[in-house]
Formats: sequence, structure tokens, C-alpha cells
Amino acid sequence: MAYAKDTEVPFERSISEIVGLLRTAGADQIGQMESRSSFTLQFTMEERMVRFRVTFPTPEEIKAMTGPRQETARVEAQWRRQRGRALLLVIKAKLESVTSQVETFEQAFLANVVLADGSTLYDRVRGPIAIEYQSGKPQMMLLEGPSDNGGR
Repeated sequence: MAYAKDTEVPFERSISEIVGLLRTAGADQIGQMESRSSFTLQFTMEERMVRFRVTFPTPEEIKAMTGPRQETARVEAQWRRQRGRALLLVIKAKLESVTSQVETFEQAFLANVVLADGSTLYDRVRGPIAIEYQSGKPQMMLLEGPSDNGGR
């Protein structure tokens, strides 16, 4: 069962709460981008850029899940409200974990750290991890060792 599946809290209010929470925690460069199919939140904190992307089901996917008799717009709006509350819960939990020293900032947000090429660390390592589990053999990760530049 999805967290907050019956919430009536508007999506925009959840995002506003997240932005306020991030500002209080010291985040900077908070940005958001929204389309019909997804919502992206990005911010800088602890010298790291972090990105969360939440997807929404398409009207076709909603019809396939609920059947043709459901009102697609109403169901789509409920999905958005639920995902907004879930994103708030996730970010709040990660920040609490850091504040309570259960994890460091990087441990809590590692998968969502944005790398120089614009991908997240999760995007970068998910393929090699899947291959390693399938093959049972260690995969070379995309991290480089020290360069061979004469010991410098």
C-alpha cells in the first residue's frame, strides 16, 4: 500500500514544505522542474548537487491500472498528491538521519548526487551492479584510481 495514497494535501503544498525544509537545513540553489510525466527537484548542500526525480503515470497507464470507468484526471491528481507526500517523507527522513548522525550527508543522499556529466551516481552504477548480481562476478566500477603522472 502506498504511503499517503488517500491524501488530500495538494502537490504544490508538499513541494513548498520540502523547499522550506531544505532551506532550513542549509540547502542552496533549490530548483524545480515539472512536466505532466515527472517532477524534478534539485538543490546544493554540503558541497554536493542533489537531484530527486519523481515520475507520474501517464493517462494510458492510469486507465490500464484502474479500468476505463475511473475518471483519469481525478486519479492522476491523486497520484501527484501521493508522490508529493512520499517525496517529502523521503527527504525529511534523510535529513533527520544526517542530523541524528545515523548517516553522513553523502551516505544518506549518495544515489541522488549529481555528477559532472549530469547523471546521478545511481544512474552511473545501476548497470554494473545489476550485471554483478546476474554474473556473480565483481564488475569494475566507473571510478578511476590514481593517475600515472610521475607520482604527482
